Amino acid sequence: MATTYDIIIRPIITERAMAATADKKYVFEVAKDAGKIEIKKAVEEIFGVKVASVNTVTVPGKEKRMGAGRPGMTKTWKKAYVQLAADSKTIEFFEGMV
Repeated sequence: MATTYDIIIRPIITERAMAATADKKYVFEVAKDAGKIEIKKAVEEIFGVKVASVNTVTVPGKEKRMGAGRPGMTKTWKKAYVQLAADSKTIEFFEGMV
């Protein structure tokens, strides 16, 4: 049984993700085996907000090479786009980063 902190790994802090915070849309890296309902419950529990919808994307690993050695792969990971309800408060963690 995974805890809420095992489901939400980290927030994604990019220019595109920070621009979406004005519309109450947030981006998180989540566990690969987490479903949308689990992600919704975890975000609501951790941040105390009301989630309207969750969309997920599996980001495939890229081929990388260090020096002249054989190529390796970066890890495959899962990204979740979380849309908060209109009457919900914002997530305070992202305040001041924009």
